[in-house]
Amino acid sequence: MSLLDIHVLGSPILRQETARVEQITPELRRLVDDMFDTMEAAKGVGLAAPQVGRGERLAVVDADDARLVVINPEIVQKQGGIVRGEEGCLSIPEVYADVDRFATITVRAQDIDGAWYEVEASGLLGRCLQHEIDHLHGKLFTDRLSLLKKRAAMRDWEEEKVKYPKLLRVLPVGDLPPERDAASSR
Repeated sequence: MSLLDIHVLGSPILRQETARVEQITPELRRLVDDMFDTMEAAKGVGLAAPQVGRGERLAVVDADDARLVVINPEIVQKQGGIVRGEEGCLSIPEVYADVDRFATITVRAQDIDGAWYEVEASGLLGRCLQHEIDHLHGKLFTDRLSLLKKRAAMRDWEEEKVKYPKLLRVLPVGDLPPERDAASSR
C-alpha cells in the first residue's frame, strides 16, 4: 500500500466529471486500498478518485462505523428535508463551512467485487456520501455556499494555498496507518 498525493483546489481534475467504472481490475483494487490508506493518513472520512488524480467514478468512505467502497454511485432517494452541518475537504485543507445537505439519502453503488448494493444513510455517513458523490461530478463543497460564505472560504484558502505550490498535498510516509506501514515495509 502507498499514500497518494491529494490534489487541492485549483487542480483541474477536481472540476472534471468522472467516467463510469466498467470493470473491476487488480489495479482498481490497489487504488481502493491506497485511497483508504491516504484518507486515513490525512485524517479524513471520505476520499474520491479525482482527489488523487484519477478519473474513475469511485470513492471510499469511513464514517459512522461504515467503511464503504462506492463505485458508480448514484443517489436514488432523498428524504427528511435539508440539514446544515460543517464540512471540510481534504482538497481544501483548513477551510470549513456550514453546508446544506439532505438529511437522509439512499445511494445505489457497486462494491469492490462489482456487486450492486443500496445503503440508506443519514448523519455523518449521509453527509460524507453526498460530499464524495459531488466530487465525482466536479463539484466542491464551496460550490454549495452562499456568495458571502464562499468569499469567506476563499479568503481562508488564499492564506492556506501557499503551502501547495504544485496544487498537490503530499502526505509524509510516516502518516501511513500503523498496520499498513508494517506490511508495506516487507
